[in-house]
Amino acid sequence: MSKRPNLLYIHSDQHSPYVVGCYGDPLVETPHLDALAARGVLCSQVYCPSPVCVSSRMAMLSGRYPHDIGVWTNHDMLSSGVPTLAHAMGAGGYRPTLIGRMHSRGPDQLHGYAERLVGDHSGNYSEGGALGDALSVLVKAGSGQSSYQVHDEDVTAAAVHWLDRLGVQKRAGQAAEPFSLSLGYMLPHMPFVARREDYMRYRNRIGPPRHPQPLNDEVHPFLQWWRRHSGWDGASEEQVLNARAAYWALVTRLDAMIGKVLVALRENELEDNALIVYTSDHGEQVGEHGLWSKRTFYERSVKVPAIVSWPGHLPEGAHCDRVLSSLDLNATMLAAMRCPALPHARGRDALGVLRGDDAGWEDVAFSEYCLDEGHYHRMVRRDEWKLNYYYGQEPQLFNLREDPDELRDRAQDPACAAVRKNLEEEVLAGWDPEAIAERMVRRRADRELIAQWAANTQPADQYRWERKREMDYLDEEQP
Repeated sequence: MSKRPNLLYIHSDQHSPYVVGCYGDPLVETPHLDALAARGVLCSQVYCPSPVCVSSRMAMLSGRYPHDIGVWTNHDMLSSGVPTLAHAMGAGGYRPTLIGRMHSRGPDQLHGYAERLVGDHSGNYSEGGALGDALSVLVKAGSGQSSYQVHDEDVTAAAVHWLDRLGVQKRAGQAAEPFSLSLGYMLPHMPFVARREDYMRYRNRIGPPRHPQPLNDEVHPFLQWWRRHSGWDGASEEQVLNARAAYWALVTRLDAMIGKVLVALRENELEDNALIVYTSDHGEQVGEHGLWSKRTFYERSVKVPAIVSWPGHLPEGAHCDRVLSSLDLNATMLAAMRCPALPHARGRDALGVLRGDDAGWEDVAFSEYCLDEGHYHRMVRRDEWKLNYYYGQEPQLFNLREDPDELRDRAQDPACAAVRKNLEEEVLAGWDPEAIAERMVRRRADRELIAQWAANTQPADQYRWERKREMDYLDEEQP
């Protein structure tokens, strides 16, 4: 039996697959991710389980949908009793190590990892940012420094050091078990602020959104509410370009840091049997459809990059265009590592699909997004169709083969009545928005009491990365 692989699992934050060179962006510079794709399989149709940070990450970690684990918002806590990817790897004989972001709430900041070398910037019990904070980050976009980049530089340095030490042990002749290393990056998450060197690569070359879509009655009612609630339409054309230039710059800086880790893997001769997985928690809309950030089911928000490389086991330079969920990546890693499958997991082992054997594969993926403000949404992508369900409102229906930019909503098209009916039935199967609403009210009451407890008792934050005010700044003179 062949030796089990080493795992290098890299998870970024808010990276749109539409801003990666190997996915077809002609402007962005991502040489290291492009090279990784050339050595492995690029997956072009991968959907996150929820287009918001905590919900997506906890679903990905547990291999289950948000409604399975009761984590819908950035304030919800994953129960320590829910087994995770890390638990399964540990049960399979690995000692899983995490460096960097996980973005979990509550006292459990490991969720199965045996050690964590760099933590998150936020407190374990903090409630997180407000929904309507996007306009401020557009107004303040430009050249400078984000503490998120400082965090990621710390993650990179720790990862390189960890791999270098493993290399020292290997060269000393010490037998080593296969390793499991997960890296959590915060870039290219807003704020849209990038160091001048990176920012200037794009500021004079970046263009406006291709489909900005004015705010009018043709916009779906929820999206009208969301845009007014967030105030994005108050940004000027210059501010939009500043933000877009910074986002492209942050992607390039993320790529450079990933490149340093990949070099360390190679120089320490740990690459040959390494399963390398790169993905993100959700995308970023960068002004398309008049939207920024995530929190919608448009492709730029709900779709994620996914590159999988495993020398000798997966083809090189291959493309996988079958529909996948991020939960499938969870199941695939465990299968490749010959670790126990997670009980109750929703993901599917996609190793055969990545090798080109996709007979019998079902092109389907789900995502959900629920707000304490009373919005309960779920998406299903099946074959070329995607239905966005909004409880109490009309759905959206898109044919992504004919309309990849999602400009023509077919929900009211009589020719699509049967498709709409079938997808509505599928999206509601086992998913009850009224029951979810009741569960969210109960969980909010629990969460509020815990927040009061934390405010009064001031428990120590576990694995807190120290974020300092002076790390965040805009250059006094903008280019």
